[in-house]
Amino acid sequence: MRSVITGSGIGIPKNVVKNEILGRIMDTSDEWIRTRSGIEQRHYADPGQGSAELGIEAAQSALRAASREVKDIDAIVFATMTPNHFFPGNGPLVQARMGFDEATPTFDIRQQCSGFLYGLDLADSLIRSGKHRRILLIGADVHTPFMPWQNGWDITIGREDRQVTPEEYAENTKYRDRIVLFGDGGGAVVVEASDDEERGLLASKLFTNGSNIESLYVAGVGFRHRPYVTKQQIDNGDPVPTMEGREVFKQAVSKMPEAVRAVCKTAGVEVSDIDVLLIHQANLRIIEGVAKQLGLPAEKVPHNIERYGNTTAGTLPILFHECVTNGRIKPGMLVGFTALGSGLHWGAALYRA
Repeated sequence: MRSVITGSGIGIPKNVVKNEILGRIMDTSDEWIRTRSGIEQRHYADPGQGSAELGIEAAQSALRAASREVKDIDAIVFATMTPNHFFPGNGPLVQARMGFDEATPTFDIRQQCSGFLYGLDLADSLIRSGKHRRILLIGADVHTPFMPWQNGWDITIGREDRQVTPEEYAENTKYRDRIVLFGDGGGAVVVEASDDEERGLLASKLFTNGSNIESLYVAGVGFRHRPYVTKQQIDNGDPVPTMEGREVFKQAVSKMPEAVRAVCKTAGVEVSDIDVLLIHQANLRIIEGVAKQLGLPAEKVPHNIERYGNTTAGTLPILFHECVTNGRIKPGMLVGFTALGSGLHWGAALYRA
């Protein structure tokens, strides 16, 4: 039995935020952002639009593409690090709003940038166990609430037209290395059991190493603190992610290629056999570095980070959907997935389309 993706969809906010707009509220420029990340624009959610809403939009599209209805789905897996509520996760919101039967279990997982990859492995495991036959897998994140948007949020999405104050400008600039990287968005796939041995998920390899979580984590808003969030934490910027960019880059361009080689060995194929490798869209320089380490030509490594930025758990399903839609991924192709994110969590999977 194999796990086959029978449909995909995406949920993208309408607000397109180009690099030049960010230059209005902090010390940055289109050239500065492109040079360091390859990003040209990203999408920002409206106030009140969270990862659950984007995930539901993507899920509805995926169901249509798979020619399935809500009643056909046995379980839901939602990968996000930015749920609408601290708890519960987004799974129950999807179940209630989309009208799933209460006998449909939901799994909320939070492996950050590796969330969709881990979710794909979980969906495959549930199917191979024989417990479920059709699973809705969603990966979606909204990053804008992380940032100090009281200092210019409305300007970025066109709700207000003003100049930020010098104090706001300076405060925003403190976080520009992170603000410029992230966007909001989500993707979803329907994963089904199939007896067709020529298609489906071939293998996956997942890894975790928590020995240096400080390289990419959120220092504040956690239950080690008493209370878990305070005004002082907010004033200090502790709810904003902390990132050691050089260390993350170093880990990404070494760990992801290692994972791809490992999963190829497990599946009995060569790296060169991969037709399309979908890499987590964190930074164009990382994508290029991983491709170089693996010896894969640019035509085998599509990217869309220039249009979306880093949407965390949303990057892989959004990219997969676009590649299927535009014909980059065709039936019979060997498709690779790889990602690395906070934890550190990383891994790779191979899928025969």
